[in-house]
Order: sequence, then C-alpha cells, then structure tokens
Amino acid sequence: MKKLVISIGILSALSAGFVAMNAYRRVHNTSFGPGEHLEYRVHYGFINAAEAVVDVSPTLYKVNERPCYRVNVDARTLGAFDLVTRIRDTWRSYIDTSAILPQKFYTNLQENSYRKEENITFNHEANTVKAEERTEKDVFKVPDNVHDLISGYYFLRTIDFSKLSSGQVIEVPAFYDDTIYNMKVRYRGKDVVKTKQGKINVIKLNPVLPQNKLIKEEESIRIFVSDDANKVPIKVEVDFFVGSMEMDLKRDGGLKQPLRYYK
Repeated sequence: MKKLVISIGILSALSAGFVAMNAYRRVHNTSFGPGEHLEYRVHYGFINAAEAVVDVSPTLYKVNERPCYRVNVDARTLGAFDLVTRIRDTWRSYIDTSAILPQKFYTNLQENSYRKEENITFNHEANTVKAEERTEKDVFKVPDNVHDLISGYYFLRTIDFSKLSSGQVIEVPAFYDDTIYNMKVRYRGKDVVKTKQGKINVIKLNPVLPQNKLIKEEESIRIFVSDDANKVPIKVEVDFFVGSMEMDLKRDGGLKQPLRYYK
C-alpha cells in the first residue's frame, strides 16, 4: 500500500511538471500569418501627416525556444509635419505562433531630439519581463498572458466579435515603458465605411483611455476593423481638442483572404 501511495505521488509530481512545462495557452488564429503587409496614410485635416507600414515577416523566428511571428511597425512623419515634428519610430514584436503572446519586444524611437532604444524579453512561465542593458531595476513582475503594444493588437484580431454584445469591453494586460496597464477596447457593433477602394463592412471598436489633455472623450478614438477573417484596421479616427486625425489603409498584401469592397 505504501509503495502504491509513493507511486501515485511520483506520477502526480511528474504530471504537474508536465503541465507546468506546457502552461502556454493555445489561441485559435485564422486572422493573420507570415507575409502580411499593410500600409497606412495618416491625415491631419487635409494634410498628409505621416505613414506607417506593418509587416509580418514571411519566415518564422525561434525566440525563447518558441516559434514566433516577427512583426515590424515603422512610422514616419511626412512633408510639412516632418519639418515641425520629425518622427522615425520602429516597434518590433516576436509573437508566439501558438499562444499569440510576445516573447521579445524591441523599440527604437527617434522623435525630434528624443531617442530611445530598448529590448525587453518576456518570461511567461515566471511572469516576468526583463529589460536588457539596463543599469536600474531591469526585471518586472507581470500578470499572466501579458502583452506588448503590438501583440495585444494581434491578439484582438483572433477574437470572435460575433459572440460579443454592443458595449462589451475586452481587457488585455500589457507592459510598456516599465508600466503594467490594461488595454481596454469597447465593441460598438457593426457598420459600413467608405474608402477609395469602395465600401466595406466593418466592426467598430473604441479604445477606452483615461482622461487626458489630448482627446475630448472616451469615444474620441474610433477603429473600424474589417468584418471578415482578417480583422485588419481599415480606418482610424481620432478627435483631439484641436483638430482631428484619420488613418486609412492605403495598400495591403498577404492577407488570409482578400478584402471585400463593394460599390
């Protein structure tokens, strides 16, 4: 009897260890994959203010012994805006293909005279984030399934919005600039937006932001996402206290399915 108890204890310990080693969640993803390419143009009033390019590398990368998508986001100001506020920003996230969680996040910001370059590594088993090449506190305790700014957006693309009711809020824990916060997005139902390519069915989302001195109210940021398997942003509208900004999808490639425009 004693041997049986010991055997059961050993098996239980081994099973617990196996579960711990496979503690990553699995997220069903049919929305994006390698080779996706998106180009956006940002308008401030009638002025072309900036452009952004979002690329998912055509090849996978292994980070922390996990296969990952490498996603690059490059943003830069244009024309007259470039003379006033020169921006050359790059964000890069290595997103676990199975869990849709970040394994590594890179930031390179060049905004006028401001400069910041940083690499951070995620350890989802220990729930920590480590900032590389830092002399101050460089290890942060984070919640389960924490995201960076990019991976949080890609995780939202895997959500089945048809199961949500209008007004429902989605919360995703995120880590950025040494701070843990909740990315909150409110689902606002469906709509149709008009683009240069034609009309397209969209899902309406509102990021829920704390009060600040830039935007008027909670619904001052409106994101219109394609109502299909891709769920890519087609248009973003932002109302500031002074003026408004729009970001429109200019070009796409490598999507899971073609975007469906109609007259």
